[in-house]
Amino acid sequence: MARSGENNFPAMDLSADKKHALELTPVSNEVAARLDRLIELLLEAQQRMNLVARSTLREIWTRHVADSLQLIALAPSARVWIDLGSGGGFPGLVIACALVGQAGARVHLVESTKKKAVFLEEAARALRLPVIVHPVRIEEFAATFGERCDVVTARAVAPLDKLLDLAAPLLKTGAKGLFLKGQDVEAELTDAAKCWTIKSTLVPSKTNPHARVVVIHSAARRDKQ
Repeated sequence: MARSGENNFPAMDLSADKKHALELTPVSNEVAARLDRLIELLLEAQQRMNLVARSTLREIWTRHVADSLQLIALAPSARVWIDLGSGGGFPGLVIACALVGQAGARVHLVESTKKKAVFLEEAARALRLPVIVHPVRIEEFAATFGERCDVVTARAVAPLDKLLDLAAPLLKTGAKGLFLKGQDVEAELTDAAKCWTIKSTLVPSKTNPHARVVVIHSAARRDKQ
């Protein structure tokens, strides 16, 4: 059970939330142990920086961990992941926790805020995760990344139209986009379709009845008239 009283947070019993989250997105005992440690590290670092909204801490397992884990089932054979705007490590660090030991597994975390990038590096090192942290802006990373990837993820980074602009150099090589979106996703898709030809699927979120995962199979910017 994660404890936060010693870190100046009101004491929180996260066991019920953890149980609920892992019922939604089951993992092995080994992965659960890594996730436990990740949450401990995050709560410690939360004292120094705002990694997640304080209002979500009591439901951190459901709101952040399970929300991230659900993406793996949408790309079960993927080994090379890129997480744009990783922030506190959701979904990137969580996915990396689940991929430990799998041949060829690698998760690239792109985070331009220096102190957050440092946290990501420290957490990845402590947990021995197959992670590479890129402390640069998404535009710079996407323009220079030359490797093959299987999946590009993003959570609360930008509206879909802008997000596609950022991710396009990575998606055009055949990677699948898995973008976590809230209740305005239909409007975002409508706006994006004005400038993009998109093949996508909307998958209901396992953690929020109003949220969706936008699965981008392909996206091409329309020629300007």
